Amino acid sequence: MTGKERIFKVLSGEMADMVPWVPFAGVHAGKLCGYHATEVLKDADKLYESLMKVHETYLPDGQPVIFDLQVEAEILGCELMWAEDYPPSVVSHPLADAFIIPDTQITKSDGRIPIILDVMKRMKASVGAETALYGLITGPLTLATHLRGSELFMDTYMEPEKVQELINYCTEIAKQMSDLYIDAGMDVIAVVDPVISQISPDMFEQYLNIPLSGLFQYIKDKHAYSSLFVCGDATKNMDVMCHTHPDMISIDENIDMVAAKKITDAHGIIIGGNIPLTTVMLLGNQQDNVKFIVDFLDMVDHDNLIVSPGCDMPYDTPIENCIGVMDALRNPDSYKQMLENYTKAEIDIKIELPEYNKLDKPLIEVFTVDSASCAACGYLKQAAMRLFDVFGDKIDVIEYKITEIENVARVKKLGVKNLPAIYVNGKLYVSSIIPNHNEFVDHIKKLI
Repeated sequence: MTGKERIFKVLSGEMADMVPWVPFAGVHAGKLCGYHATEVLKDADKLYESLMKVHETYLPDGQPVIFDLQVEAEILGCELMWAEDYPPSVVSHPLADAFIIPDTQITKSDGRIPIILDVMKRMKASVGAETALYGLITGPLTLATHLRGSELFMDTYMEPEKVQELINYCTEIAKQMSDLYIDAGMDVIAVVDPVISQISPDMFEQYLNIPLSGLFQYIKDKHAYSSLFVCGDATKNMDVMCHTHPDMISIDENIDMVAAKKITDAHGIIIGGNIPLTTVMLLGNQQDNVKFIVDFLDMVDHDNLIVSPGCDMPYDTPIENCIGVMDALRNPDSYKQMLENYTKAEIDIKIELPEYNKLDKPLIEVFTVDSASCAACGYLKQAAMRLFDVFGDKIDVIEYKITEIENVARVKKLGVKNLPAIYVNGKLYVSSIIPNHNEFVDHIKKLI
């Protein structure tokens, strides 16, 4: 059975000969060939070379061609900040000052789309017969947030009809991107919408249920498979996401896979995920990764399951860790006895927490995967940074990214359960939800 056949079997609700493996190697693909993120996201030849190296090294059953949630935003007027080791991030929002719904349509000649389509067609010709190829598009809520900024969440109270209109527009953009990618040979269209983890089920049903349901049906009518890809703790939204009927839902380590799979199984939906990106893949060793997979396969039913990283792998993920994951998925029994007594080493870093009851001014701590590369994290941090507009130097705001090992130790010591999260003076304020700005301001006023 080829990898593509394996993926198609599972997405059709049938059992494959083994659990499929999809490494989400976005900018990490460039690391395998010595290219920085900017190079593989702007140069077709370097992107293609890197993807073929991923295919050769990690032997994927399914493979994304590009993992960049800013492609559409850039075309629609957002300014981007580029970096060497992660995808670009949005730094300006064209609708921030004037909430006017755009009428721009996306075509195959816009922005970086010619590069992407060129590489998709080359990958289809080279490996498309044996490997399922994924086209990743930006989900409507995340794209709407890119265009409007975090003000969008205040708009849900002040201008709900306008918010719906913008989300509907972004859904049409998603359909246009789907057309382009399916025509270029993509087998699976993954709608990546990390900001979903930051809203309530009621808000999801109000603004996203109809648009996403229509989008997934549109993809199905084009004879492609669909996936809804969320990051962060979207536990509260698992059931309502299933009501939109994608073929698959992909989750990260913030969500309990066993509990989530019970929900997706009940709806006849495949689930994908959720190897921890930082604590295991980036900061662990090869044995940690093998042990995770062996334990994971013992814990989760193998039907309706595709194993992948929880999101786009960090650029510096050790290559041997990904190979360990692949080997363990292919041969779990051969590793089980070998690792029976293996325990992941504890992080031996001494962390001193602030004396929260003795602070001179309120301290807002934002715990993220990485606000530069994670949209949900970025908009939660932005909600905290907006407080400076009100309070100036009367407050302190600091971000802790768990891509740094000492911050993993800090998260553990403080007892942070899910990311992203905001703590105020050492106490949890919000976790995996964008706070209401006025309520946040009122909360801080009481502490000054």
